[in-house]
Amino acid sequence: MALRRRVLRLVSFCHEQVDVKMMAKRQNSWLSLLSLIGPGIFAIGYTIGTGSVTSMAKAGADYGLGLLWVLALSCIFSGVLMSAYGRFAAVTGETALHGIIRFLPGGKWIAAAVFVGVVMGQYTCLGGIMILTAGAIREAFSLSIGTFPIACAIMAVMYALMMVGRYSFFERLLAFFVALMVITFVFSVFATWPDASSVKRAVMPVLPNDAASLLMLAAFVGTTMAAPTFVTRPLIIREKSLGAEDIGRERMDAAVSATLMFVVSGAVMAVAAWTLWTTGGSVVNVLDMAETLRPLMGRFAVALFMCGTLAAGLSSVFPIMMVAPLLVGDWRDGRMRTDTPLFRIICLVAAVWGLVVPAVGSNPVSVTILAQISNVFVLPLTVAVILCLVNRRDAMGRFRAGILLNALLIAAFVFSLAVAYVGVKTLSGRFCQ
Repeated sequence: MALRRRVLRLVSFCHEQVDVKMMAKRQNSWLSLLSLIGPGIFAIGYTIGTGSVTSMAKAGADYGLGLLWVLALSCIFSGVLMSAYGRFAAVTGETALHGIIRFLPGGKWIAAAVFVGVVMGQYTCLGGIMILTAGAIREAFSLSIGTFPIACAIMAVMYALMMVGRYSFFERLLAFFVALMVITFVFSVFATWPDASSVKRAVMPVLPNDAASLLMLAAFVGTTMAAPTFVTRPLIIREKSLGAEDIGRERMDAAVSATLMFVVSGAVMAVAAWTLWTTGGSVVNVLDMAETLRPLMGRFAVALFMCGTLAAGLSSVFPIMMVAPLLVGDWRDGRMRTDTPLFRIICLVAAVWGLVVPAVGSNPVSVTILAQISNVFVLPLTVAVILCLVNRRDAMGRFRAGILLNALLIAAFVFSLAVAYVGVKTLSGRFCQ
């Protein structure tokens, strides 16, 4: 009996060791995957927020999938720009602003313009994100309080999480939000899939030619080709210690990020097209699209859309609050510092600034779409900057941009100029009426 008990204990011990090793191997696999797509997670956080959800839902409700080609172009160019900025960082070890100052004539002035343009564009979006997220919570739970107290509570929680001060924590939290977005929105597409004739009508391309469709085009590009996505990428590449030998990994990360942007944004547009465009509805309030899902999926629809919207909003609040202190670190010494008093102070300023729009109060859909357009104005500058940097022989050596990358960057620059012009024209016409 004693021998039997010893054998059983030995077998149990061996099973425990195997389980521990399997868990460790599984954990290492997940950490390796997270390490590979870490920069892309931040990119998705910057680009897909409640603003993106609102813009895509509004476009799907008004135009079906007719503007899907604009989204596809934006995602392709976004992937190209992420790859180009990542390539520059991996080869030179430099970050964006530091590299601009070092390698470009008048670099300090150019870097200052990029800094101001990126920060102001993101801070403008932050207010729209907060009023939309707070409004979603208020409507979903039928709360009697206003959106401002809810926004204050959300921002307080976000700021408390920022105080952890570790990049790895931010990355994992964003990974959770991104996964939640992908699951909820993609599931909604298949849950609402219409008949073949409706799909055929919905996918007919639309060429923007009026003020409303041009406004949507600018909002599309503003939320998908977001300048901070590219400008902060070298900091994250440096944090990951990726070098010239890792260009393939960096390129894969950019491709995965751009693909996920298209999938999530396209899913929101498709759900709105299936449920609103086919019935002649529109997006006026935050949960209009969720309410159209109710006949198909019951209360679960509201909860599902709520989870996706909150994940989108919270995944954007984190990187937006961090954008100014990250770029300050980039300017000073090209390093990411998330545990310093300066980081906490600037994040607090961002938190307070983000509460201005909820305090004033406005139509959340209109505010959010207009806020997204603000991002397009600094976009041509960020494209021109990286086009110059990746072609400098003294910086890139044998890793200088080739014909294909240059052609794509030039196309992205022309596209960004066209969209910036559309943004200026649309906003001037809107406010001059």
